[in-house]
Amino acid sequence: MELSPNVVAGLTIALGSLGPSLAIGKLASAAMEALGRNPDAERAVSTNLIIALAFTEAIAIYALVVALSVKFVA
Repeated sequence: MELSPNVVAGLTIALGSLGPSLAIGKLASAAMEALGRNPDAERAVSTNLIIALAFTEAIAIYALVVALSVKFVA
């Protein structure tokens, strides 16, 4: 059974964004917990959080690029 490119693209973006969305939630939760324990470390925690969120979001963007290439190229 062969799947249409639309179904493959939908599954790609759905599964490709699942991991990053869970990771972003875990990162934000850990950052809030760290700030609750040590409010003076706000600058360091915020900087590291923003960098980690950017890298995590990039993974979801890669999944979007793959999904679009499957939809329009295949």
